[in-house]
Amino acid sequence: MNQRVRSRDCPLSGNDNLSNEPGYTAASFDQHVMRSTPGAYGVKTVAEFKVEYLRYLDPQGNITGELPAFAKDDAALLKMFAAMLRARIFDTKAINLQRTGKLGTYASCLGQEATHVGVGAATRPEDSVAVVYREIGTMFWRGVRMTDVLLYWGGDERGNDFGGPKHDFPWCVPIATQMLHAAGAAMAFKARKERRCAIGFIGDGGTSEGSFYEAINLAGVKHLPVVFMVVNNKWAISVPIEEQTAARTLAQKAIAAGIPGLQVDGNDVIAVRDATSRALEKARNGGGPTVIETLTYRLSDHTTADDATRYRGVDEVNDAWQVEPLIRLRKLLTARGALDEAQEQAMKAEFTREVEAAAQEYFNTAKQTTDSMFDYLFANPPRQLETQKAIARRYAGTGRPSH
Repeated sequence: MNQRVRSRDCPLSGNDNLSNEPGYTAASFDQHVMRSTPGAYGVKTVAEFKVEYLRYLDPQGNITGELPAFAKDDAALLKMFAAMLRARIFDTKAINLQRTGKLGTYASCLGQEATHVGVGAATRPEDSVAVVYREIGTMFWRGVRMTDVLLYWGGDERGNDFGGPKHDFPWCVPIATQMLHAAGAAMAFKARKERRCAIGFIGDGGTSEGSFYEAINLAGVKHLPVVFMVVNNKWAISVPIEEQTAARTLAQKAIAAGIPGLQVDGNDVIAVRDATSRALEKARNGGGPTVIETLTYRLSDHTTADDATRYRGVDEVNDAWQVEPLIRLRKLLTARGALDEAQEQAMKAEFTREVEAAAQEYFNTAKQTTDSMFDYLFANPPRQLETQKAIARRYAGTGRPSH
């Protein structure tokens, strides 16, 4: 039998019902449960849930509700627009470097800039961020250098010793393990009684991994100061979201862990920043964890090793380009008189020069010796590793096989 099940409120700011706040709408979802009919089987409803959705800026650049305070400041919005543009220009250069054999496999952030920049803008320097492999905008906002990113994707692990907060986690290619890292960092903050938060990123496909559930369950049980960002870009490589889960939302997966789940327009940088700020403030004040699902779209291939034309249609991608994040914020800033074509072109020129300088620094960085593959594994390396180290030295740069 079918019963309408509503989701529980997501109190990010101490309010029991954010549906009454500007920008929020409540989305119900159906689940198959036994109808609570008096006298039938003795069944009664024991819990009801709902998942809320947040948007302030629609794809046409129209404001849909009362804006948070920071969004009334043109300078704050212009800074986020510039950060998204900067990330996109870097992204284009990185892909070009890979295509010309000067960079390894690279994961593009194209189309997801609002989610990444919105999260970065909501964090404090003392917070700890656990990224996956695509969150360029977040990392740049927090002080990571372009050259560091190029070094990493060029196969040089020194790129993981990046600028910015040293307590942020390095790139994490294994899927969902970074969720456990974020939960662990949050547990440490709580044990030390520090007013700090952890943020863990994960994609839509990653929510099917056991590590995701383990992390949110631990966070719920221990009431940890952590925010889990689920970036739903509709595709887990070639697997569409419809084949990934039967859940109406990914935010509702938080319900199983007993923590709030919220869905946000991931192409609306204002909504992402506001939702993340509220969740972080709640966590910082002892309110526990939150799961935030951002709805966005991966406009690029999964990585430069992928060809997305093999599994998704041109019309779908074209439609996604119409709602990409820079368009709506550009329209809002232009309407306010805070941005014009000349200003944007000047930004593009500045960021292009910065990217080219970072690429040149990357090219000029001396390569590590083969010893670096062995030096950081053991304080006292076993004999077989010392033998391998010697073999690697002997054949380094010769182009010949080492065995």
